[in-house]
Amino acid sequence: MRYLRLGLAVLCLACAQKPASESSAAPSSLLYPGERHLRHIRQLTFGGNNAEGYFDYTGERIVFQSDWEAINPLGCDQIFLMDLRDSLPRYRRISTGRGRTTCAYFLPDGRILYASTHAVGDSCPAPPRYRGRYVWPLYEYDLYIYDPRRDTLVAFLPARGYDAEATVSPNGRYLVFTSQRGGDLDLWLYDFSTQELRQLTHDLGYDGGAFFGPDSRTIVWRASRPRGPQAETYRQLLAQNLIEPTELQIFIMHLDTLIPRQVTHLPGANWAPFFHPKGDRIIFSSNHHSLHEGGRRFNLFLIRTDGTGLEQVTFDPQFDAFPMFSPDGKKIIWASNRGGTKPRETNLFLAEWVE
Repeated sequence: MRYLRLGLAVLCLACAQKPASESSAAPSSLLYPGERHLRHIRQLTFGGNNAEGYFDYTGERIVFQSDWEAINPLGCDQIFLMDLRDSLPRYRRISTGRGRTTCAYFLPDGRILYASTHAVGDSCPAPPRYRGRYVWPLYEYDLYIYDPRRDTLVAFLPARGYDAEATVSPNGRYLVFTSQRGGDLDLWLYDFSTQELRQLTHDLGYDGGAFFGPDSRTIVWRASRPRGPQAETYRQLLAQNLIEPTELQIFIMHLDTLIPRQVTHLPGANWAPFFHPKGDRIIFSSNHHSLHEGGRRFNLFLIRTDGTGLEQVTFDPQFDAFPMFSPDGKKIIWASNRGGTKPRETNLFLAEWVE
């Protein structure tokens, strides 16, 4: 449920290959003026909606979710594995093909954590319709760990309600995820070494999309903090398993203090944050600069952890989000509407990162 879509957001294995007539080399039109941090852009997917492409610990493979019909005719997002060393893209489905899936992330040993609704039904849950407002559904997601070497899938930390958006610290010790198990949408931390599970956030509002910094002790995430009438609206939507993510800010927290600190103070939706490899800056997606034109344009921005030095990174006229730096900091992957053959088609892109 990390999708912020604007018309966009056991196992059988499916393998599909992009037609040979499609070149994996990026045309110059994939790079917009002003995008000085990006070089040698490579398009990784070529249709449908593809998002949350995340590197493994070697930087040689990615896992992502897709509804692209060429590789996924099942009707809702499934999880795919891709080796970036292949000269032609190949996509291996690792999810069950039952239910809806989201939010896949690698463990240090190569296993893959993701969320799925298949425990409550084989069909794809229908998206909500809520009087013309943009809302996120809180599907009955549970966490699972898939082992690609053994082709096995096991449930992880099962609980009723929404459990998703799980990521792992660089040192492999901690896992953070968003859960309803406490009544609200809060961040929870699991310690693999002690098997301790604890709640990290407690303020009313949605907390999600958390990632660890390079020190494995600091997290960054997006959150809403509704007040007054907005708080009552939030509670009413939550009771219907819905949230309305129109106002989000970026927060950070150190595990030694567990004190949240707000980084952004921008209007609109500021979300999909990820730490720069040096740990001193955060890259994130925002529409704060396009609210005067309806807020439908999202781009990537950099900001220092103290909230200063805001810098625009991408200039796509529609949508850029879900950035992640490679473990060595030399590359970045993100989802974008650039290069699409249809309106708001969202694909994954890989580029060299230029300081």
